[in-house]
Amino acid sequence: MNHWVIYIDNNSKKKEFIELFSKGKVPTELQEYKDKTGSLYSQITLEKLIEEEDKHDHKIISSKEQALETMSSGEQKKALLYYLLQQRPDYIILDNPFDNLDTHFQEELKTILQEHSTSITFIQLASRKADTLLFINKFGKLDHSTFTEISNLKTLEAKTTDPFNTDSIPTPLATIGYCNNPLIQFKNVSISHGNKTILRDINWKVNKGDFWQLTGANGTGKTSILSMIIGDNPKAFGQEIYLFGSKKGSGESVWDIKKKVGYYSPAMTNRFKGRHSVEHMLISGLTDSVGLYTMPTEMQKRLIKQWLLLLDLYELKDTYFNQLSTGKQRLIMTARAMVKHPPVLILDEPTTGMDDASAALLVALVNKIAKETDTAIIFVSHRKEPYLEPKSIYTLLKSATGSIGVSTTA
Repeated sequence: MNHWVIYIDNNSKKKEFIELFSKGKVPTELQEYKDKTGSLYSQITLEKLIEEEDKHDHKIISSKEQALETMSSGEQKKALLYYLLQQRPDYIILDNPFDNLDTHFQEELKTILQEHSTSITFIQLASRKADTLLFINKFGKLDHSTFTEISNLKTLEAKTTDPFNTDSIPTPLATIGYCNNPLIQFKNVSISHGNKTILRDINWKVNKGDFWQLTGANGTGKTSILSMIIGDNPKAFGQEIYLFGSKKGSGESVWDIKKKVGYYSPAMTNRFKGRHSVEHMLISGLTDSVGLYTMPTEMQKRLIKQWLLLLDLYELKDTYFNQLSTGKQRLIMTARAMVKHPPVLILDEPTTGMDDASAALLVALVNKIAKETDTAIIFVSHRKEPYLEPKSIYTLLKSATGSIGVSTTA
């Protein structure tokens, strides 16, 4: 029985490939699947099922205790896999099955897939070579719309050299008000939802120039911690949380905090659906706006030119942002969060769904920011990126009485 992995990058036309495959229009090398029944294990399938359950108030794969929409990423993916396996298809296409999953859920998923690999054929679409399932025996890649069978995996290795070693991180137009250490401090912070304790006795300190990786299993409270820093989470009030020298809830607004924090999450990209040029996207980071609605100054344009030259994207300055590849969009959004040199830069799962080469490029940029500026970085990720160089790691560990935090040196 053949099991395939098809390596994709941020230029691969994955959706088109899946759609054609489902209609029986398969590459010559995959003709064995032409007249067989298949299923798609993907976020696309999950979103359709969530919409169907919500629209008709009919549970398709939800448990009696919990709706699919309210489950964690890991629980959703496990529920979907069991649902598809019960359909007994000839093959299942696995669309980046390990994205957004912690190590525990990844290992559990791998075990389930291994157990069924003798009765069902799996076709894995993988952005990251390290995610390749152990029982895979056929290899291919999707270059734009073209499928090619491959045998030498070395051709897929990401470059490890620093692509940003010539230019320096551009200096900001102005400095954001001076901030004493610690920039962020949690003292014995505990939060609960109903009878369930999410975080217990969290003690964490972020100082100027720190480079932290924030990690932990799904559901351990990483999102809760971030929302207490940059959001208006009511659970933060009354707690011993200090941001830039002031206790949370002592009179500062959410906007006061956001001015001092650069933040990027891939979900933010969806907010920029208009016809924004690459240059204007970066300038909007200086004006804290979704898009640019004022005439940029010459100083702003000169600064953004420096950033684009650093990223080797200056020739694309007039290109619409939504026409860029995922990898280039992530570089632009990371730079956008950093253009003002905020005291704190938070990158929330920035490499999710990226291929090895694009992820290595973004990580190189983050490492450079850490080395050349005083901005404190919090890099949130389930995955230990091969070339990421954090100084410290803050890990949330789940327990029956709420997640605890453990600090270690990287």
